[in-house]
Amino acid sequence: MDRKNIIIKFVIMKITLLVVGKTTDSHIEALTQDYLKRISHYISFDFQVLPDIRNTRSLSEEQQKVAEGELILKSVPNNAYLVLFDEHGEELRSVELAQWVNKKMSGLSVPIVFLIGGPYGFSKAVYERADARLSLSKLTFSHQMVRLIAVEQLYRAMTILHGEPYHHE
Repeated sequence: MDRKNIIIKFVIMKITLLVVGKTTDSHIEALTQDYLKRISHYISFDFQVLPDIRNTRSLSEEQQKVAEGELILKSVPNNAYLVLFDEHGEELRSVELAQWVNKKMSGLSVPIVFLIGGPYGFSKAVYERADARLSLSKLTFSHQMVRLIAVEQLYRAMTILHGEPYHHE
């Protein structure tokens, strides 16, 4: 696909990053917002924060995942292609992620929603609804860090697809 077609497709396609809970670290939040602004130069990109589940002390981890899952599923459009950032998902190098995003954007006519869940992962219902699962690393990061890494990698993917010098390989 030539660059002109990629740019046209990017303008039409919408991507959302949906996350559970707000970021409490102002430094991470500032960096995340910087990458969100950068991504918006390439594509319609929405960042949605779902509120934390309240009164979780009385809930088991499974009950918390179920409650978060219900909130998540209400927030994801029925026609969206749902991608979980999940530790058991497929691991891709940055160039492979760019190719993966390009393939999805070229082949789908529905919005793509990337999802970062809560501290205990996803409920069974969310796993069943998901269309794909990607892993950002075998390492474990805080949920605040995962947001930053995810938006940076999506920005990197856009620069790779546009042939810009941000990524070096």
